[in-house]
Amino acid sequence: MWTVAAAGAQQPVLVWIHGGALIKGSSISDTRDGVPLAKKGLVLVSLNYRRGALGYLAHPELTAESPHHSSGNYGVLDQIAALQWVQNNIAAFGGDPARVTIAGESAGAWSVNTLVASPLARGLFVRAIGQSGGRFSRTPHLTEDHGSQISAEKVGLALATAVGAPSLAALRALPASQLIDVIGFRTQENVDGWVLPDEIRTLFAARTHNPVPVIVGSTADEMTAFGIAGSAPRTLDEFRARARRQYGDLADEFETAYGVRSEADLVDATMAVGRDVTFSLHMRTWARWTVAAGQAAYLYFFSHVPPHPNAATLRAFHAGEIPYVFNVVPSPDPREAGFAYSAHDRQLAETMSSYWVNFVTTGDPNGPGLPPWPP
Repeated sequence: MWTVAAAGAQQPVLVWIHGGALIKGSSISDTRDGVPLAKKGLVLVSLNYRRGALGYLAHPELTAESPHHSSGNYGVLDQIAALQWVQNNIAAFGGDPARVTIAGESAGAWSVNTLVASPLARGLFVRAIGQSGGRFSRTPHLTEDHGSQISAEKVGLALATAVGAPSLAALRALPASQLIDVIGFRTQENVDGWVLPDEIRTLFAARTHNPVPVIVGSTADEMTAFGIAGSAPRTLDEFRARARRQYGDLADEFETAYGVRSEADLVDATMAVGRDVTFSLHMRTWARWTVAAGQAAYLYFFSHVPPHPNAATLRAFHAGEIPYVFNVVPSPDPREAGFAYSAHDRQLAETMSSYWVNFVTTGDPNGPGLPPWPP
């Protein structure tokens, strides 16, 4: 936690949820220095939550022993418990429990999206910020398969088989590290009828989610950080065959939309498609359903190229906006050693962090001296 406020000062509160695909990271992953935001008038809180199998393992025996007939959403419940702690205690650190904003990037944004959908989180926050992460694809169900999406319990049983633990007692007898190290376990929240009464996209479409204003967005070159360039088709024929399989009669329109004119365009087109399917579409969907529920949505697209030593390849990469949001340019993060930040970077960080602070404070990112940002 970072604060410069005295007890009872009632400053707005930003609760940051770290990323890491729900399998790695910690409360310090993205927030190595919260002083700049605290000096701008926020109380900044970052939290830990169970990850991997410890946070998202569903199992029939766990479901059976639960009074809610639920299992597998422990990471979400940890986040809810942290938000309840903030409600009960943040005033002692100068924060206002009536002005709590939840925010996160990547899996942190998945978590924010899930909390906005969950009835258990109602009343724990009044605004939300999602950076490069939404959950508007199909959410797995606890006990039932839905199409190609197998149930969360079946995933848990597969993990139990992989580690040679035929029962819940055998699983509990294993070292935690043995569960954490299982390769290929799908870490995800599930529709359990309690934490999530339905799929996240269904809850938003029905407007039964927690209706709060949002800032949501993504970066221009999300996929450069994931090393998928090697999966691009090598010929136009291969690209077109893939497009026909996925988009049918829209294949020609798809090819035009992504600027494919020759084989030289295939890598960039593949990266752009991956960006839009994995990130851009989810953030735009989140914004649209927020507006449909009567709340303001502020959509961004971060195209600035941070001064990474490998900037020519990474460009505006996934998570590249985080130092600018926290106004830590240069950053104390050792992963940013060698970044040659300029005065332009520092000005962008000052502007972007001010937008975020204003939004946490009032629900509107706009303020004196800032370029207007229309909802």
